[in-house]
Amino acid sequence: MPADYFRSLTGKNRSAGADRQLGFSLAFVAGATNAGGFLAVRQYTSHMSGVVSAIADQAALGDLSLVLAGIGSLISFLLGAASSAVLVNWGRRRRLHSQYASPLLVEAVLLLCFGLLGSHLALWETLFVPATVVLLCFIMGLQNAMITKLSGAEIRTTHMTGIVTDIGIELGKLLYRNSLRSELSAPFVQANRAKLKVHGTMLTAFFVGGVTGAMGFKRVGYASTVPLAVVLIVLAIVPLVDDLRARIYLCRIRQLPRSKSIRK
Repeated sequence: MPADYFRSLTGKNRSAGADRQLGFSLAFVAGATNAGGFLAVRQYTSHMSGVVSAIADQAALGDLSLVLAGIGSLISFLLGAASSAVLVNWGRRRRLHSQYASPLLVEAVLLLCFGLLGSHLALWETLFVPATVVLLCFIMGLQNAMITKLSGAEIRTTHMTGIVTDIGIELGKLLYRNSLRSELSAPFVQANRAKLKVHGTMLTAFFVGGVTGAMGFKRVGYASTVPLAVVLIVLAIVPLVDDLRARIYLCRIRQLPRSKSIRK
């Protein structure tokens, strides 16, 4: 059933297969958000390597305003990751089904607000551009921290540097020849084809998401983030409904003794 499928993707009971499938979906969303955001504000927001380098460059050039803008982006990404960790840990301590879904719901709400209000807010460009960069950095930090905690730091979805590196490593193993006589006693070099397939799919999902996000923003503007928000809501809704049902059931159980005592 569809509900069981989505429950397996974002529920508290995890499997390696579910982690990978969720990672593919979030890589697509991250790629689309990053590419569409670039067309909106001319800045990528999904990774902090370039931001930190830009801060260093502008500090050397003495441009204080750009240094402060970069620091704001860095802090926003950091706060997004911290917020995600708070939500996940809060849910874990209460054994909620939605411990991983709640950050996705927050991300969906932020993207939905941005998509619906972006065209109106863009009229005030002086404030809109830095605010948009900060918002998108927060969203990317939120998502990246969630999938990192969910997968035990094995999956990243907002930046591809580590994934491309791992692909290169596995390709190097795949191309390596083990038939040399001088290396007969050495460990056999073998590529992890399953890992190569997963990372290749993750990279493809991010790229396809980027093309989709860029084309969407080019054609319909800020509203192109609304479908991305819908995807996140669909991913997150089942565990959230499970928690709501459990909460309602618990409230009814607690009210039963009271109602019996009143009748007596």
